[in-house]
Amino acid sequence: MTTPTLDGPLVDAPAPTHGAPERSFVRRVWRGRPEDPRWARPAFFGALLVIGALYAWNLTASGYANSFYSAAVQAGSQSWKAFFFGSLDAGNAITVDKPPAALWPMALSVRLLGLSSFAILFPQVMMAVATAGVLYASVRRHFAAPAGLLTVAVFALTPVAALMFRFNNPDAALALLMATAVYCTQRALEKAGTKWLLLAGTAVGLAFLVKTLQAFLILPVLALVHVVLAPAPLRKRIGQVLLAGLAMIVAGGWWVAVVELWPASARPYIGGSQNNSFLELTFGYNGLGRINGEETGSVGGGQGGGWGETGWDRMFASNIGGQISWLIPAALILLAAALLATRKAPRTDGTRAAFLLWGGSLLITMVIFSFMQGIFHEYYTVALAPYVAPLVGMGAALLWRERGRAWAPPALAAAMTATAAWGYVLLDRASGYHPWLKWAVLVGGLAAALGLLFANQLGRRLALGVVALSCATGLAGPAAYSLTTLGEGHTGSIVTAGPAVAGGGMGGGRPGGGGGPGGGGFPDGGPIRQGQQGQQGQQPGGQDGGTGRPPTGGFPGQNGQNGQPGQQGQQGQNGLPGGQDQTPGGRPGEGGGMGGGVGGLLNGAAVSDEARELLEADAGEYTWAAAAIGAQNAASHQLATGEPVMAIGGFNGTDPSPTLARFQQYVADGRVHYFVASGDGGTGGGMGGGGTSARIRAWVEANFTKVTAGSATFYDLTRPKG
Repeated sequence: MTTPTLDGPLVDAPAPTHGAPERSFVRRVWRGRPEDPRWARPAFFGALLVIGALYAWNLTASGYANSFYSAAVQAGSQSWKAFFFGSLDAGNAITVDKPPAALWPMALSVRLLGLSSFAILFPQVMMAVATAGVLYASVRRHFAAPAGLLTVAVFALTPVAALMFRFNNPDAALALLMATAVYCTQRALEKAGTKWLLLAGTAVGLAFLVKTLQAFLILPVLALVHVVLAPAPLRKRIGQVLLAGLAMIVAGGWWVAVVELWPASARPYIGGSQNNSFLELTFGYNGLGRINGEETGSVGGGQGGGWGETGWDRMFASNIGGQISWLIPAALILLAAALLATRKAPRTDGTRAAFLLWGGSLLITMVIFSFMQGIFHEYYTVALAPYVAPLVGMGAALLWRERGRAWAPPALAAAMTATAAWGYVLLDRASGYHPWLKWAVLVGGLAAALGLLFANQLGRRLALGVVALSCATGLAGPAAYSLTTLGEGHTGSIVTAGPAVAGGGMGGGRPGGGGGPGGGGFPDGGPIRQGQQGQQGQQPGGQDGGTGRPPTGGFPGQNGQNGQPGQQGQQGQNGLPGGQDQTPGGRPGEGGGMGGGVGGLLNGAAVSDEARELLEADAGEYTWAAAAIGAQNAASHQLATGEPVMAIGGFNGTDPSPTLARFQQYVADGRVHYFVASGDGGTGGGMGGGGTSARIRAWVEANFTKVTAGSATFYDLTRPKG
């Protein structure tokens, strides 16, 4: 068998096994395939090491990142019941609005290492390394090592991946499991192996326990490709898919069954639901509500809209394009060219199947993301990163091998031209961000495209130069954005990668533009920087949009008072997170959205030393040291004190839990010490200002003594008025 080289075949034939000498396990792992060049496997391990080191660098600058999930991680490290259910607090009042699987690795890390920013976020870095390994292994099934290494580079240098694989939202775990599901399906297709398809179903089932129905987006692709292309009789193919479906149900359904059968009175309330039902949460707020916008209890009021314009170009919009879309045009061009190149291949051809699996997964996820009307954040697009990268790596390798055909060089040149032109557009949106870079990308990319157009006539050295120039210019833009992302801390519920761009979204998410970890202070990390000046909001909202106060008559994406955009964000006060009367401006271009924290809804509140000492005093005598409206507000106080804090109303303050009667019983039983009056913007009932949370607040204010600690206000629930 020939060894793949730049001028040789880049698609490997099956390795011969007859008469092959036995090798030790260590040597097999380090050396790889016998026919591989000696540098291939060490280069792969080196790439994984670089990704791990790069993503771990400056990791603790984000502090507790999204304090909503960090509080649940802390709770899970203290209580196995909280661990199992994904409770926000060790007292098990309410869960996060997702299944708990993404929290489990972080909670175990905290149990092992103690509570810290590093212990929470490092498992996410390891998921990046694992995802890169899965992608490399998938591409190496049919292509040489350079294609696999290019795939790894594209994935690791995708800005939204550099953000979310260092952040504690569930999306990193979801991306890893989705990549694993595609890889296992690809393996199953090679010999119609039932075992591998069962593993694919298991991966999807586990992904369901990370982010519910989003795990099912690529199911039609996986099932259809296997049924049509697997090398087995049709009846067996259909049976294998059904068995994989059963494996998926078992892997994801066991936890759901336990939760639904567990007496509601003996478990925490299911956060995000209106009826204390995980099934309702799955098919409502986290399911069909994301598609049609009817998310009961969401910050948008359950009326749809409010999350940006939908349409075929959504992934390329000003607030999303720089996160993920750098190489999507090239991936689509290469996908089309690859399917053209393999159109006459046998039905069971593995190379074509690989393109259909990764390409189909990309397309179906893009379409759903582009047209869903419910809650949608820029960072969701990390789900696309594991699909884009293999298409670029495999497509470039296949077309390079076929460059002797008349259509291949133009296809390569078209992919490079699209990458250069689109990279220029994306970089031009970031005003003042390394102005020279967009020209280098454009000029260098067009020169590389010209070289690719005549690739078959070039000598080896010149061809190597063209390939190097293509990789350098194609990855320069996303690499710059990724390095910028790695160099900064990100906090809060809505975060974005890279520099600020014209027409940017609702993010904030940087220190000084969002809530601090645990309500102030970055453990093991750098200082909180002063808030940046928010500029004119780009999305409709209330008149006070971007100031850290609730919008007047509207919310991002909805028409506020007089239908005017949010006004200019105020200057951050000493860079503190957006708690009561603290109104840091968002990043430039994001002042009209939710960047100021909306009074603690998205980013939590600052917790002073005086407030922390107040809550810590005699905390061991209570189930909850305090109760606060909204999960971020509660999480800030919980992380600052290490004591359980009840999140009244769940994330938005709109969940009907606890009821007023139940909260009154908790107080009568002496289970809650303080009520946190600061940090919720004064609405008392989540964004709506009404409902259960508002009634609890009104009852507390009418019946208990107000106390202050620093600039924060509390009510002592053990000291009735009068």
